[in-house]
Amino acid sequence: MQGPPTLKISEIFFSAEGEGGRQGEPTIFIRLTGCNLRCDFCDTKYAWDEGKETNQKIIYSKVVVIKERYKTNWVSLTGGEPLLQDIRPLVDRLKRAGFKIQIETNGTKPLNFLVDWLTVSPKPPDFFSTQSCRRQATEAKLVVTKNLKLAEIEKVRREFPARTVIWLQPESNEDWSYRRGWRLFQLAAKTGLKNVRLGCQLHKIYSLR
Repeated sequence: MQGPPTLKISEIFFSAEGEGGRQGEPTIFIRLTGCNLRCDFCDTKYAWDEGKETNQKIIYSKVVVIKERYKTNWVSLTGGEPLLQDIRPLVDRLKRAGFKIQIETNGTKPLNFLVDWLTVSPKPPDFFSTQSCRRQATEAKLVVTKNLKLAEIEKVRREFPARTVIWLQPESNEDWSYRRGWRLFQLAAKTGLKNVRLGCQLHKIYSLR
């Protein structure tokens, strides 16, 4: 007999969305375990392996408990890489309960269901993302590493719909990352790239999770 469906979860917590177009909004985060890319600049490396198989009913109940304290309807599924696991049953349940769903993904796995907000963060070296993720993306986020180049921003801009915002997201709060982000933003503006914006990491500025 098959047991109840589970997901491997790193953590569930309340915070403010720190990046992108929803920056500053109260959000319940579900961080899933596992990643297929494991970038050296990742700031949540603990989510690559650390986590616990958790019944989806328990995950849902934990979200409801947090909502009783913090009156928000937004739930963000992040990682690691959340699309490595079958999150659709949990998403469906949360949506039936009136929650709005954001997914943050590296875009390498297909997304075959609809969410309210999709953040796609293509990663080097090839910045690949699936057609289904590109088509549904609300925003795309490029981490401003020391190696990010204008040509790579141009590549991502070409591949995503014109309506999709491309965020230049600093790797860290160190000065070099902001300076490089600003420089790349200037170059993008000079070359006429549309819908490219400069971001920051609000959660790190406020020392949040």
